[in-house]
Amino acid sequence: MDGYVCIVCEKKQNEEFAGFVCPACGGNLDISYDYASVADKVRQTFCLPPTDMFHYQALLPGAVSPTPFPLRVGATPLYPVSRLGATIGLNHLYLKDDTVNPSASIKDRASAVVLRRAIDVGADVISAASTGNAGSSLACLAAALGMRAVIFVPATAPIAKLTQMMSFGAQVLAVQGNYDDAFDLSLTASREFGWFNRSTGYNAFTREGKKTCSYEIWQALDGRVPDRLVVASGDGNLLSGIWKGWRDLHASGLIDRLPKIDCAQSTASDAICRTVRRLREQAEARIDWSTIEVDQVEASTLADSIAVDQPRDGLAAVQAVINSGGEAIAVADEEILLAITEMARLTGVFAEPAAATPFAALKQMVANNTIGADEYVVCVVSGSGLKDIANAQAVAGKPVVIEPSLAAVKRALGGK
Repeated sequence: MDGYVCIVCEKKQNEEFAGFVCPACGGNLDISYDYASVADKVRQTFCLPPTDMFHYQALLPGAVSPTPFPLRVGATPLYPVSRLGATIGLNHLYLKDDTVNPSASIKDRASAVVLRRAIDVGADVISAASTGNAGSSLACLAAALGMRAVIFVPATAPIAKLTQMMSFGAQVLAVQGNYDDAFDLSLTASREFGWFNRSTGYNAFTREGKKTCSYEIWQALDGRVPDRLVVASGDGNLLSGIWKGWRDLHASGLIDRLPKIDCAQSTASDAICRTVRRLREQAEARIDWSTIEVDQVEASTLADSIAVDQPRDGLAAVQAVINSGGEAIAVADEEILLAITEMARLTGVFAEPAAATPFAALKQMVANNTIGADEYVVCVVSGSGLKDIANAQAVAGKPVVIEPSLAAVKRALGGK
């Protein structure tokens, strides 16, 4: 790490900068690296398989910790899923399964880097706004480190995620409003009480954790760059993190081309998709990002993890889609729910609604002939279906209740 660059105005801050957003324009910051100086170390790193996300310390901020992180975050599997791919005519489909992280979501990658940063700056209380996964992630990893977490969530957050947070001992404040209300209140309270705020987009270190997912995908494919990655997006931070991971690999000289990054959203929360479509319709040769405002919507999707009115890292996500040549696909909630059972029954990977959205979007891309049968495609599975049982049950159904007899079993099976 050698400093920060503003995503909006491109002004730079040195490594000692202690703020969260650009002091010049208020835009989100991106952490920068001197790739030339770390190139040799990076190449050595990528010669060995990862044991966790901190395997990639050469491209992560902060010094090497003298003690290992108390929980294993990262080093998650990449599954080839030929049966699922065959249902839509794709020959090389993969699922990156981040449901096996400690809190069962990809958000653990971000929380781990943010918590190490908090320790480095001497913070003792970590706060965040969350629709659910970021909060349960922060609560989980803060508990493992013996730190205090204060989490602001909309009162409608799924009970499974709230239960996770409370079980880990976090102070959970359920705000009578939506995610955006919780986000704004978390920032106000953090400034008032001097807390270190983890909230996505606002804290540049979240992107650094999520980008490690791309490194693992590249290594699991034996150095092959996939043609595209399909990523669910709400506030935009996961999308921008996945894109940054590939840009890091390219800047370090490990790859000679970049994949397309496709944004998958619900039609009931599609601010990033709308912005991408609008900019492409304008067909300008060069976009002046300092003049671009990301659309806002009134989110109503049942996929709570991507239900966002105002994407807090939206500009970086829009840049990722446009600069990579990716697609922006919004799908109906009904298609998202159907994707949960399709994925589970054909791969054994159980995704929450937001994590099933990439496959739902991929189906639409195939139907629209925007993807070739032989493209290498990775869907990022960002959170476990156990985090939202109510919506999964709506499509999975309920068990057949029978009497304790063989005859009842035969009747239930219908003679099959």
